[in-house]
Amino acid sequence: MPEQPPPLVCIVGPTAVGKTPLAVSLARKYAGEVINADSRQVYRHMDIGTAKPSASERAQAPHHLLDILDPDQDFGLGCFLKLARDQVEECRGRGVRPLVVGGTGQYIWAFVEGWDVPRVPPDPEFRSAKERAAEEFGPEALYQELVRVNPERAAQLDYRNVRRVIRALEVARAGRGAVQAQSISGSGYPAALVFGLTMDRRELYRRIDHRVDRMMEAGFLGEVIRLSDLGYPMGRGPLSSPGYRELGLHLAGKISLDEAVRRTKFQTHRLARRQYTWFKLNDPRIQWLDASSEDLEDKASAVIDAGLARGLLC
Repeated sequence: MPEQPPPLVCIVGPTAVGKTPLAVSLARKYAGEVINADSRQVYRHMDIGTAKPSASERAQAPHHLLDILDPDQDFGLGCFLKLARDQVEECRGRGVRPLVVGGTGQYIWAFVEGWDVPRVPPDPEFRSAKERAAEEFGPEALYQELVRVNPERAAQLDYRNVRRVIRALEVARAGRGAVQAQSISGSGYPAALVFGLTMDRRELYRRIDHRVDRMMEAGFLGEVIRLSDLGYPMGRGPLSSPGYRELGLHLAGKISLDEAVRRTKFQTHRLARRQYTWFKLNDPRIQWLDASSEDLEDKASAVIDAGLARGLLC
C-alpha cells in the first residue's frame, strides 16, 4: 500500500477569534506548517493592522504565503489557489502536515472544493468608467448596482472595497456571477478536516475591541504613517481594510484619533458578521469548536486523532 499523504487541516472563523494560536499549537504537535488564507496578510508592511502572526509564532511553526506582495499589487482568488495548492503539495512532498488557516471564506471553500476561477479578462475601459462612477456618486451606488445583479456576491463584500466591487461587476457583466461561475476542477481536498472557531457574539466583539486597542498600543498609527510615506493611499485596495482607511482619515485631518479607533472597531465588527456568511454555524462541512474553551487544543487534537485513526484525513 502506498503511504498516504499527510492530512490537510483547515482552521477558519471570524477575525480575532484565535485561529493563529490554535494553528501554531497544532502545527507544533503534529509536525505541521501553516499556509495563510487571509487575503490581507499576503501584503508586506501591513503587519499590525492585519494581526499577522508574530515573530514568536512564526519561529514556533513555519508559515507560508505571508509578505509576498506590496500593497499596490493585485492578489485575488486565482493567485491564491495556485500558490496554496503548490504549497500544500510541497509540504506533503516533505512529509509535512499542511494547516490552511484564515478568515477569507471564498479562499477556503474554493481551495477545499477545487473551484476553477472564472476566466474573465480585465476590461480597463469598464473599470475606469466604474471608478469614475464611484468617485462621482460614491461607493455605495456602485455596491447597490452589484446588489441588483448578484446579491449573493454583494453580501460577501464590503461596499467600500471599490476594487473588488468593480471586479464582481466585471465578472457579472460577462454573464456569470462571481460565485455561481465557479466550477469544480478536481483539484480540491474534499477529505480535509475543517475546524471552525466561534464564540458568543458579544464576547467576540469585546475581543475585537480589545485587539484594536492593543494594535494602537503596538504602533498601528505609525504603521499607517509609514505606508503613507511609501506612497500607498489609505482606503484603496488592501488598505481599505478596517483601521487603515479610518486612520488615514485621521491623518488627513478629517476625524479625530478617538473617532478613527471607534470606527475601526465598528468596521471590524461588520467584517466578522460578513465572515459568518461564509462560515455558517449550521454548515455540516465545519466542525465547530468554542474558541473560549480552556481545553480548545485538546478538543481539536481529539478530532484530528480520531480522523487519523479512521484514515479519513487526506
